Amino acid sequence: METVKGFKDVTGEESLKRERIKEILINNFRLYGYEPAETPIIEFEKFMKDNESDEVISDIFRLKDKGKRDLALRYEFTFQLKRISKNKKLPYKRYQIGSVFRDEPISSNRFREFTQCDIDVVGSDYKDDAEVLKITSNVLNELGINYEIYVNSRKLLNEILDKEGIKNKEEVIREIDKLDKLSEKEVKNNLKKYNAEKLIDKLKKIDFRKYENYKDIEELQKYCKYFGVKISFLPTLARGLSYYNGNVFEVKSKGMRETIVAGGAYLIDGIQSTGLAFGLDRLQKLANIKLDNIQCLIINIQQEKDSIELAEFLRKNKIRTIILDKISKGLDYANKMNIPYVLFVGSEEVKKNKFKLKNMKTGGEEMLKKEEIIKKLL
Repeated sequence: METVKGFKDVTGEESLKRERIKEILINNFRLYGYEPAETPIIEFEKFMKDNESDEVISDIFRLKDKGKRDLALRYEFTFQLKRISKNKKLPYKRYQIGSVFRDEPISSNRFREFTQCDIDVVGSDYKDDAEVLKITSNVLNELGINYEIYVNSRKLLNEILDKEGIKNKEEVIREIDKLDKLSEKEVKNNLKKYNAEKLIDKLKKIDFRKYENYKDIEELQKYCKYFGVKISFLPTLARGLSYYNGNVFEVKSKGMRETIVAGGAYLIDGIQSTGLAFGLDRLQKLANIKLDNIQCLIINIQQEKDSIELAEFLRKNKIRTIILDKISKGLDYANKMNIPYVLFVGSEEVKKNKFKLKNMKTGGEEMLKKEEIIKKLL
């Protein structure tokens, strides 16, 4: 039976890799003082539609319950953050990892359900903008991903549009935001209806220092230098969502066309905030990490009690262990699952209180006491 188009099952090595990535994310989030949050997958549709002009709103999954109420699957976490951050002591630093849904066309790197990993600071300043980028840098370095962090300021972009006499600013910004999906020629053509087709070329030549809101970039650069984060100013970076009101960020990798991390500064009930989101599915494709696979397989040869006791001894010493009953089945399983060591527990081993340990890579075998096994495997 196939899954619905745009959705997928995740098992085996793929799921282990995702769990390891989430572990790395959470460890870094907690290190900087962010606390976890959980919110409902289903919300009232009207609650999600604060920014009707944003294209993503047209992509929400809509549904009705038995009471004929208009509901929808969450498409991101930020709108829910508005609710949970009320009456919190500021700054409120939270992270959230979970599924979000978009009823949109799919591609090799774009699904209708995907796991988003958010960090946000409600009650933020430039230092927090730089901090979330430092966390991003730490995570991507730990995952072994090559990356480039690009930044811009929505206030700066709006100021430039005003000086150029361009109206329909939100529409123009959304068109500029498509530069990573469409060719420059296509975007320029789309901008003609707003009399803004020359804007992209101008953004490449402008002396930005003459604009008041360039201070956003200068302040961010200053704090990123303090944190030791390398960033690149990209004047055509827009971020299409209308709620951004300050610095915006995107992270790209050579191994993927799509953005892997994105975010920026925005207001929540008049309170300055900042945050960004990691796309777990995209991180998974790019990450180069060692997985925590099973370390040892015990083959029980009619010695169930001793096999279980030995397995529990190994587990108490943080060695990931499983038990199987037949020798041929156990060895075949260890080979297929890349389990490095196999322990045999038979009557002779129990009598001698020594167990045969087989190295599946070299084929070497040795008889060891419990304590010696621990030293060997750790």
